[in-house]
Amino acid sequence: MRQPNIRTRILLPLAAVALCSGMVAALISSESGSLVELAPGVYFREGDLEHQGHCNNGIVVFGEFVVVIDANFPNGAEACLADIRKVTEKPVRLVFDTHHHGDHAYGNPVWVANGALTVAHENVVREMDRYEPLRWQDEAAKRKDVAALGLRNAQPPIVTYPDRLVIDDGTQRLELLHFGTAHTRGDGFAYLPRHRIIFTGDAVVNGPYNYMGDGDTHSWIGVIEALEKLRVETVAPGHGPPTDRSLLGKQKAFIRALHREVALGLSAGKSLQDLQKSIRLPDSVSLHVGSWFESQIAKVYSEKTAP
Repeated sequence: MRQPNIRTRILLPLAAVALCSGMVAALISSESGSLVELAPGVYFREGDLEHQGHCNNGIVVFGEFVVVIDANFPNGAEACLADIRKVTEKPVRLVFDTHHHGDHAYGNPVWVANGALTVAHENVVREMDRYEPLRWQDEAAKRKDVAALGLRNAQPPIVTYPDRLVIDDGTQRLELLHFGTAHTRGDGFAYLPRHRIIFTGDAVVNGPYNYMGDGDTHSWIGVIEALEKLRVETVAPGHGPPTDRSLLGKQKAFIRALHREVALGLSAGKSLQDLQKSIRLPDSVSLHVGSWFESQIAKVYSEKTAP
């Protein structure tokens, strides 16, 4: 049985440790699965997307505990936990699912078994109710790590929040935010205001990784504009390497360019198939163009032609 929702914030009164908010990343290793220290006690772990389908992880070391951003797939969770032990022995107490997709949430049982609470925006539970257990069972048929858990369904987050949840022990402050539907209906963001870092999940990615099937590309633009209003210097995406805040604008520009080209094609009477064959986006947004492109055109087309 899931615990009651936490509606406002979690304040954990632990011993205060003064930390500076420098933004220079200390590179530990440049390979996937490595850790980059973005600020004191704040790490970015790049997932092995190519070989394992893993997402990136964030690791925030508080005074007496650790918060992890994204549960990953089960074997990604285990690998992340092993990497955490390279920098701290403090226990992982909270794991934040930025959304419901398997590469960000199917590792939940691994973290819970290791003593952590899982947390997400309340729409993540609703999305799991919408899409599961079919997606879980499909992954279990393909992935040994999912099958090995012996479960018939995805495990939803234990703690949920409606729009904002704060974790602050005096040494670190982490704000879990929600601004509406983007990549999914439950997109959450992990914001560290003192360090000016945002972990974006898949609402903002650094490369051609935008799956749009569960989202809304119109409100997605508004969500990014809300992120742009935050005091952010470093963006840690759900896929691809961390970078500066310009990635927010690049992600927004890609979606806007897609909207523009589909709208022009529709006004010319083109069919979906014609659009998929003819649309070419400018080089300025090529960072986000990849194997998902035809399905992205189809998503925007369906939104613009919906009754």
